[in-house]
Amino acid sequence: MSEIEKAIGVFDSGLGGISVLKELRRWMPKERYLYFGDSAFAPYGEKERDIITQRCLHICDKLVHIGVKAIVIACNTATSACVEELRKRYPQLPIVGMEPALKPAVEGKEHQQVIVMATHFTLKEKKFEHLMSRYRKQHCIYKLPTPKLVEIVEHDQLENTTLVEKTLQDYLAPYDLSHIDSIVLGCTHFVFFKEQIRHIVKDKVTLVDGNAGTSRHVKELLSEKNTLQKESGHAKVTILNSSDDPAYITLSEKLLYR
Repeated sequence: MSEIEKAIGVFDSGLGGISVLKELRRWMPKERYLYFGDSAFAPYGEKERDIITQRCLHICDKLVHIGVKAIVIACNTATSACVEELRKRYPQLPIVGMEPALKPAVEGKEHQQVIVMATHFTLKEKKFEHLMSRYRKQHCIYKLPTPKLVEIVEHDQLENTTLVEKTLQDYLAPYDLSHIDSIVLGCTHFVFFKEQIRHIVKDKVTLVDGNAGTSRHVKELLSEKNTLQKESGHAKVTILNSSDDPAYITLSEKLLYR
């Protein structure tokens, strides 16, 4: 198989990265994709850096062995933990990570009030602290860890509207939403809650995530390396999971095509 014909590898701690995979397919519909969900070891957001790093190295070794032309770390937590280690280990591959989309939420604006929803790990890491330090003098930024949202996705509870609404209401209750300008969805799982969050905050609050920016960047990198599938490629998605429970594959497909 030529380099152009190889798949783009995408992985996440579980199923949240499916939201990134959906966006990647919109930007590059002719490509092959290989998605790996690490549901047997989810969630990453409550684990230590060393454990997360070892899992990511194991997954990327697997993707490289199978044969991919790029790797997308569709997980803010994993990116925070070890993106630089992964790039050093696989210098031949474009490796694209994700971080909470704080920059697009505030850039070109004045005195913004922003809630950043993410995992505990992402919010406590130096990578996010460095990002936040660039904007905290001009803007008011609130860090909001929301681990229960990850559990809802992983346990196939998105259609439990009562649970979803109560969970979101509980998390957002401490904030005067009439003074909030935007909410950054700093975990790929949270993109699945956009409609429910919009129902709560109405149109006064902008919801921001990094999926489109990540997809655009991947496309640019593949174009630069002349490995972007421009012709009539055999578009295909292969989904793997670290769990032996076949329900995770079924749920992944359900999220991908919902």
